[in-house]
Amino acid sequence: MSQIKHIVFDIGHILIHYDPNIPYSRLIPDEHRRQFFFEHVCTSAWNIEQDRGRDWQEAEEIKIKEFPEWETEIRAFRKYWHEMVSHALDERVALFLQLQDEGHDVTLLTNFASDTFRQAQDMYPFLKTGRGVTVSGDAKLIKPEPEIFELHSNRFDLDRQATLFIDDSLPNIQASRAHGWQGIHLPHGEDLEPHLKPYGLK
Repeated sequence: MSQIKHIVFDIGHILIHYDPNIPYSRLIPDEHRRQFFFEHVCTSAWNIEQDRGRDWQEAEEIKIKEFPEWETEIRAFRKYWHEMVSHALDERVALFLQLQDEGHDVTLLTNFASDTFRQAQDMYPFLKTGRGVTVSGDAKLIKPEPEIFELHSNRFDLDRQATLFIDDSLPNIQASRAHGWQGIHLPHGEDLEPHLKPYGLK
């Protein structure tokens, strides 16, 4: 295990909570209709294209053409997006800030639409800290594509073997390891601190 010089954080499910059901449990109270909406209308595959750089107007038009009877609910996705990121994951954020205070080189690498990321920064100012961020919606690349790890490494001049990446997605962690980074797979609900100790970071 190489000495860690650089620490790269994901954001969603790592530093802030994300759950589309928060507004939609109100907007579509019927559980079966809501399940249909997420499985067939505003799907994960549809949403991830905004993370890849597609603008919301185009995204909405595509789905409204396909599902005109769901127009109000489709437009609600962006309108009420801020409710989906309901709170920061405070213990992890505290470690994220502590690592910076201790002098570690910390950056962010996230799958995020460009505009919602700026909105998230306004909601959670700690997302403006660290040495910098690569946002998939700006880069037009998305994890786990190898090119986005290459971009982030080059942009921030990272020593790959001395870089530690923290993400809740196992495919993203596997891709980062293929790129030469070290990785912590941190599923929802797990404490970060015990994972940092083997790297001498706590």
